[in-house]
Amino acid sequence: MPATRSTFVSAQRLPGWLDRLAAGAGQLSITPEHGGLHVSAANGTEADLLAPWPDDGRPGRGADDVERLVSLAGQSRTLGIVLLRRGGYAVGVAREGRLLASKAGNRYVQSRTAAGGGSQQRFARRRANQADALVETAAEQAARIFTEHPPEYLVFGGDRALTEVLARQKIFARWSNLARLRPLDVQDPKLAVLTQAAKDACSVFIRITVP
Repeated sequence: MPATRSTFVSAQRLPGWLDRLAAGAGQLSITPEHGGLHVSAANGTEADLLAPWPDDGRPGRGADDVERLVSLAGQSRTLGIVLLRRGGYAVGVAREGRLLASKAGNRYVQSRTAAGGGSQQRFARRRANQADALVETAAEQAARIFTEHPPEYLVFGGDRALTEVLARQKIFARWSNLARLRPLDVQDPKLAVLTQAAKDACSVFIRITVP
């Protein structure tokens, strides 16, 4: 049964990645597809390569499809990144795979419950209050950083329901309509994860299927 995995490769490393794929999987056939490239190898391995952002009037330059994808992915564009889960948040602005500014943390609050009610109800209220406070804090920090370093695009990661709540916060309104790039799958928002997210968000996304 075919196995699928994914990875991120920077623009500079992409030609070498393709060379190594050809060395292990055989001759490659490369065709444009869905705004990226589809690669088929002689042994049946396939890969879909997607640029980190659309060309938006700034297409990549080059003599062939690979060179144009490398050129597009290597452009300097500014991304606002928000990673959010119930355990914490990490927000920052990235360009060329590096963070220009960032903030990570968590915020928990003690809930105020009305008299009466069982422990399950109090626990549910406490979790709701914690999530509300976390979203508010993340939105405030994102607004502060995005004001200092205006992003061109948004990249969300983590809990999609919470990031959608954050996008609707009044303090975040001026950025909520920015184009969103591919969401990131993160489990533990913290500075080290955000640092890697900055690299991934500015890299070519590759989905590989091995027969």
